[in-house]
Amino acid sequence: MPLAQPANALGIDFGTSNSTVGWWRPDVEPLIALEEGRPTLPSVVFFNNEERRPVYGRQALREYLDGYEGRLMRSLKSLLGSSLLKSETTVLGSALPFKELLRLFLGQLKSRAEAAAERSFEQVVLGRPVFFVDDDPEADRQAQDTLAEVAGKLGFKDVSFQYEPLAAAFDYERGIDREELVLIVDIGGGTSDFSLVRLAPERRALADRATDILATGGVHIGGTDFDKQLSLHGVMPLFGYGSRMKSEAPMPTSFHLNLATWHTINAVYAQKSRLALQNMRYDAADTTGIDRLFRLIEQRAGHWLAIQVEDSKIALTEVERCRIDLARIEPGLAAELDRALFDTAIAPLLERIRASVQRLLADAGLRGEQVDTLFFTGGSSGVPALRQNVAALLPQARAVEGNRFGGIGSGLAIEAKKRYG
Repeated sequence: MPLAQPANALGIDFGTSNSTVGWWRPDVEPLIALEEGRPTLPSVVFFNNEERRPVYGRQALREYLDGYEGRLMRSLKSLLGSSLLKSETTVLGSALPFKELLRLFLGQLKSRAEAAAERSFEQVVLGRPVFFVDDDPEADRQAQDTLAEVAGKLGFKDVSFQYEPLAAAFDYERGIDREELVLIVDIGGGTSDFSLVRLAPERRALADRATDILATGGVHIGGTDFDKQLSLHGVMPLFGYGSRMKSEAPMPTSFHLNLATWHTINAVYAQKSRLALQNMRYDAADTTGIDRLFRLIEQRAGHWLAIQVEDSKIALTEVERCRIDLARIEPGLAAELDRALFDTAIAPLLERIRASVQRLLADAGLRGEQVDTLFFTGGSSGVPALRQNVAALLPQARAVEGNRFGGIGSGLAIEAKKRYG
């Protein structure tokens, strides 16, 4: 791999929550600044009805929270592998295919990177999770094919893929001075991906690393799933979740589930949904929660609340308790959250992650004691209970912190240099 010249290709990490673009250059950190001097662009689009335009990233979130009328769309990557990709939605008064939504956002990543680099690119290595879709190889293949198709329409003539945890491994390998057997734990917004890899300084420049990859695995669980469970356990009970009807039957949960899931929040604003909720109110044993739910919907505050929940999840990785001020819904109302509640809420998800790591070790024919290093990357890898669950399987491994938001993009830039020069 000749090192004297900048790479001909980009590495793009299209993430569920944040995205990055890497471009390898000698003696320069690979990540390109995409917004406000930062290397991350939140994977968000806001269609501003008042100014008739789409905006992206942090600007999109600001305009939405500032009260502009419009449509906020987030967690775009979760569209890949879903049935939604064959349908469309309505924005700015027109039908927009979901596949076109992906093209708009990925086009921003390409154009911003090219503006910063002052050159165009026709070759790219795209990151992908180990599984876009769990236990459905055909849907997984279609997800990758869709992403390749979108990239092709943007002008990339050569499109290839690399598993995201492997990209993170190659970024980590830049800084080691001895051989290590490393478990890469990449917890992103939508997926948890794992790779067991043998890394060494003398192997960095090799183009073919197939023999160094001992096993890969993953499960479709990520930070947005943690957000959802924290919302359902800690916030939605204030809005009637878990309450009873006069018949003693539990209150239907579809409204709460939609509000706790980024890409379905807009469903609760539909007239059909509001009418159903009004009919349900007559049969509620206690209308306190459902009335709060009405006020939340009337304010179209679902995305605002989801942002508060996400911020609380992040806070609970550092502190034991926090609160969400809900005075805009009802004076004095607040959700009191703590780490114990969060740990309980995500415990079933953590068990699935733990089982996936155990399968990975079994696939590699290794015991946990043989792993030297546990490398955490991805925006949701800081959750203490998650780290403890995985670390318990690898009693001899030292835990290493990667660049949570940039390691994959940097590794993809290294891979792009190897593949395309």
